[in-house]
Amino acid sequence: MHEAANEAKITAKRLYADIHLRRGSFSLDMLLNSDAARIGILGASGSGKSMTLRSIAGIEDVDSGHIEIDGRLLYDSSQRINIRPQQRNVGYMFQNYALFPTMTVLRNVMSGLRGSRNENREKAQRMLERLGIAELEERLPGELSGGQQQRVALARILVTEPGLILLDEPFSALDGYLRDRMQLEMMGMLEDYDGQIVMVSHSRDELYRFSEELFVIKDGRVLTSGETKSVFRDPGSIEAARLTGCKNFAAVRVISDHRLEADDWGVTLQLERSIPKDTRYIGYRAHYFEPVWGERQQNCISFDLMKVDDLPFEKKYYIRAAQDSGGAADENMICWFVQDDKQKMIDRKGLPDYLRMTEENILLLR
Repeated sequence: MHEAANEAKITAKRLYADIHLRRGSFSLDMLLNSDAARIGILGASGSGKSMTLRSIAGIEDVDSGHIEIDGRLLYDSSQRINIRPQQRNVGYMFQNYALFPTMTVLRNVMSGLRGSRNENREKAQRMLERLGIAELEERLPGELSGGQQQRVALARILVTEPGLILLDEPFSALDGYLRDRMQLEMMGMLEDYDGQIVMVSHSRDELYRFSEELFVIKDGRVLTSGETKSVFRDPGSIEAARLTGCKNFAAVRVISDHRLEADDWGVTLQLERSIPKDTRYIGYRAHYFEPVWGERQQNCISFDLMKVDDLPFEKKYYIRAAQDSGGAADENMICWFVQDDKQKMIDRKGLPDYLRMTEENILLLR
């Protein structure tokens, strides 16, 4: 391992971070092991996302564990190895970008370089040109927009040619329109970067677009991980399903390998796939219900309408499942979101008699 750490160029790209630390009542026990180019960490506020990044960067003191990047050992508690943050070759973008307020854009970008002043200036100016902000080089951070500050922070990272880039909620300081635009722009600016990037966020949409591999965490531990789209298709647990945006859940009883009952929703579901015996809940995403008029079909629920929110591009129906007899419904609210193209059919035909759950979209959860 140590011979590999001294090589000038490591061809493999793998992050391995086994991190254990305790801060008061909170403990972080994380294992990230990935060779994906774009890694996402999804979790709610306080789940340990930023602490994980700070630990990898060496900013946070780790109690025990092992961290290496591309075979280069950065931390190992058993060997008492702890490389200083400045020597880890890790680029870190903070939530507030952490630009030096009294330095110009050019000097901010130069601040991480270790060459001669002229070499650093030329290198920084090339990076500013590459990111399309060369005209800002003499401005101070306070004179820049949020999007411009982010570009400067990214330029300061990229100019040092790090082996790993850590993005800590990089879009949280931006408004909705600018956030979407900057996500696309940042992905374009990082397109030529051939190292690994880890981005943490509480936004499932950001990470769905950005990451190839996703780690979903809660209370300092990994709930599930895998290829990003696969995690969304099958989050495995009710906690992970909530974090990936599922809004509808019902407790179930497994009747057989292919049948289960959701009493709260008044439905018995028949599935072609085998149902794991440890299934305790089902989840169903709000946009996936299919309206059914007329006779009840397989895997349908009948419902009573509680409330409608009429939004510019979709309607949000809040309903409660009714029993087969049409009697009293339980109090578990179900969200059914309908976008404009499907809403036109409902406007013509009226509310459906049932909502059908398609098998491929039924989440079987522990």
